[in-house]
Amino acid sequence: MGDSVRVLVAKVGLDGHDRGARILTNILSASGMFVYYTGIRKTPVQIAEIAVENKIDVIAISILSGGHNHLIPRLIEELCNGGGSEIPVIIGGIIPEKDRGFLIDLGVKRVFNGSESVSEIIRFITDIGKKQFNR
Repeated sequence: MGDSVRVLVAKVGLDGHDRGARILTNILSASGMFVYYTGIRKTPVQIAEIAVENKIDVIAISILSGGHNHLIPRLIEELCNGGGSEIPVIIGGIIPEKDRGFLIDLGVKRVFNGSESVSEIIRFITDIGKKQFNR
């Protein structure tokens, strides 16, 4: 597992719908990635701590609650404060088009809207995970 991309799939905030996150966790694991899944209702602080402690290469946030414009800036802030500022963050879920630019400007590497293929998601995560740490 030393060369596997380490991915943290996380559910932030009060969003209790995790079917997509669990499916993504299984797909990424089956593709050879080492995947941690936080479970539901994690705070930005908890996610940042888990990511730093486990030397995560990529954080994949699944959010359906509409709290992305509040929760993602907090997550980015906590990563910066906790020694994880270099960990790329991607987001998938229900993110209105009007909010995507704001999230990208914060430093989110990509916002997935659900129309992407599984192979595209795997390829993107693999690429940013390996590039991030020059593997």
